This record gives sequence, C-alpha cells and structure tokens, in this order.
Amino acid sequence: MIKKADVALFFIILIAGLLISWFSLSSGEPASKVMVWVDGNIYGVYDINENQTIEINNNGHINNFTIKDGSVSMTYSDCANQVCVEKGSITQSKDSIVCLPNRVMAEIVSEGGGVDVVAG
Repeated sequence: MIKKADVALFFIILIAGLLISWFSLSSGEPASKVMVWVDGNIYGVYDINENQTIEINNNGHINNFTIKDGSVSMTYSDCANQVCVEKGSITQSKDSIVCLPNRVMAEIVSEGGGVDVVAG
C-alpha cells in the first residue's frame, strides 16, 4: 500500500533530479571550440564560429563534420548504422557526436574547457 509519505518522497527525488540536470546543462560557459578526436587522439581543434567542413579519412573510413552558425553536425559517414549522422546538430558545451564504428568523435568545449587527461 502506498503511503502519502512515499508519494511525497517520490516527488522530492524527482524535483531534485530535474534541478540537478538543469544546473549541469546550463554551465553558463559559451561554447567556443570543437575538438575532433580520431582513434582516441586529438585530430584538430576548430572555432565553432567559423563555418567550415572537416573531412576525416581514417584507415579508409570517411567522416565529414560541418560547423555552421555555432553548431556542429556530422553530415556524412560511411559507417553502417548512421547513428552519428542521425544525431543532428549540437550546440551546447560538453555535447558530442560519436561514430563508434569509425572511432571518430566531435565535442563542443568552452573557452576554458579542453583536455583534462588522455588515457591510452
């Protein structure tokens, strides 16, 4: 049997979770760079405000990232599942697009952001 205290506890936990999520997503730091990783190594760092297309050819696999109007999207990948392409555009700091089959990732970072540790 559900008690009033159980319902109240449920809503308190739900509200706390939503507040934590909201605060973590709104870091207040504007996105400024796009870091592209290939095989776990930094491939390049690009200005998110400079419209451009980055083509990556890694061991015969091709991925294209497009940076346009402060957003990043993977516009082409020759991987089988196309999850990375279907993700669409990302705009927020700490957002990422990952192509697991081709071992390629793009992550938006803020001005103060960057690599903390690279583990091989």
